[in-house]
Amino acid sequence: MSTPFHIRPIEARDDAAVAAIIRRVMPEFGADGPGFAIHDPEVDAMHAAYRQPRCAYFVVERDGAVLGGGGVAPLEGGEADVCELRKMYFLPEARGIGAGSAMMQRCLDAARAHGFRRCYLETLTGMDAAQALYRRSGFTPLCSAMGGTGHHGCDRYFIREL
Repeated sequence: MSTPFHIRPIEARDDAAVAAIIRRVMPEFGADGPGFAIHDPEVDAMHAAYRQPRCAYFVVERDGAVLGGGGVAPLEGGEADVCELRKMYFLPEARGIGAGSAMMQRCLDAARAHGFRRCYLETLTGMDAAQALYRRSGFTPLCSAMGGTGHHGCDRYFIREL
């Protein structure tokens, strides 16, 4: 059975589509005010942002259309062995088809390849399907934030050993 999607590294031509997805999905969960990743400068230039050392970003594509993405990068203000799972968002048509689990595996594999030993993430109350994916993927809740992401709008934190 073939998969209904393909995951590949982001390319410069994907920047507009990824920015549009982030700006569409985050407000769906009330994550569009101050302190959320939707306002990060990298949103409009994801390809360049994730070409930096120890960074990786992937897109989910189906029939030539980008439906979502996710990546890893060093945790801002964190220890050298900790990466952050970043900007993992999917349009509704990419949900429930296994794309989240497949993207998570790609991101964790990339994190290991870059020498990270732990993966951290921040999310939001109400993003229940995402939190279920994180728990299924071996993440455990933390009581407080790590590093200095500037995403003070997030209120749920998770970590996983790699």
